[in-house]
Amino acid sequence: MTRWNNGLDEAERVSEDITEETNALPARYFTDPEVYEMEKENVFGRYWIYAGHANCIPDPGDYFTRTIGNRELIVVRDRDGEVRAYYNVCAHRGSAMVEETPMTEPENARRIRCPYHLWTYDLDGTLSSTPASFEDARLNPDLEDENVAELDPERNALLEVRSDRIGPFVFVTLHEEPPLSLDEQAGAMKDELEGLPLGDYQLARRYVSEVECNWKVFGGNYSECDHCQANHQDWVEGLELVDSELEVDDYHWVLHYKHKEDVDDEMRIHEEHEAKFYYLWPNFTVNMYGTANGYGTYIIDPIDESRFQLVADYYFKEAELTDEEEEFVRTSRQLQEEDFELVERQQHGLSSGALAQAQLGPNEHTVHRLHLLAQEAYEA
Repeated sequence: MTRWNNGLDEAERVSEDITEETNALPARYFTDPEVYEMEKENVFGRYWIYAGHANCIPDPGDYFTRTIGNRELIVVRDRDGEVRAYYNVCAHRGSAMVEETPMTEPENARRIRCPYHLWTYDLDGTLSSTPASFEDARLNPDLEDENVAELDPERNALLEVRSDRIGPFVFVTLHEEPPLSLDEQAGAMKDELEGLPLGDYQLARRYVSEVECNWKVFGGNYSECDHCQANHQDWVEGLELVDSELEVDDYHWVLHYKHKEDVDDEMRIHEEHEAKFYYLWPNFTVNMYGTANGYGTYIIDPIDESRFQLVADYYFKEAELTDEEEEFVRTSRQLQEEDFELVERQQHGLSSGALAQAQLGPNEHTVHRLHLLAQEAYEA
């Protein structure tokens, strides 16, 4: 049952099985700044996080930056064509080395150079050169040149971050010993996405929106469609919602929606074409609307306990979009804007302090899974 805040701590743990109880995550986990600080380590510092699309850095030396929590990474393609990730921190005195470089505007560098003292690193992360002032002691009267220690390229290399891929999607984990491999975290979603020609598509559009709600509020909204009939009426006109299906795995869930009319394109997944939305814990989605030959992704990046940034990317065969592809993007943006209003309204209510803990409906088992994973991460 719903638990109102009457001055006592009325909240309980998220129910293990939604068929028996319907406890949602206690309201304070969507509003408390201490919870957000804890999430930086227990969620975003522990699991595999989407870093970006490999097609955006096709050539050796191409790179972009990606910030996860407070940690900024350089995602670069090395000379062997592999995509690697490093902390954007120089081994000398800890300076950030490259400026923020979005995936839509990648840079290219033969080597990575720190502008502070010009320590320079090869694309494999090893230290390749330093200025002459690090090779002799001409300004230090207490040290002879021959006693200056030679810098070991490996010991002074950039700190590499574990990375892995699902097709063209690059993921990283900031944890030295992550509790799961990417294969384990993605489960059957990995095989299904790798069976599609996702790598044949290029980034054509990016929209970045700052939304005034907790990232889990938006994640929960994305993960169910009980609200669709009342709030996305233009979109649901083309769908058979009564034939929809919610599939829940350990760390991902899939929302299937059948179209009233079949669509013939390369992204067909089944005999009868579906709109299909994948959510991979904790904050990445892949969206296939079934109305264009392409797909979209969301990064749901928290800014603080009451704000997140939605990075919506759209991939098509060509940068010049067809009318159908423009409609795909228009529909997606309309859905986002309708959802922004809904989730900001929910955050406003959660922040009032009136509610200690909400309850979930019988078809919100995907939201229940999101809340349960969050609670498990907090207790790790």
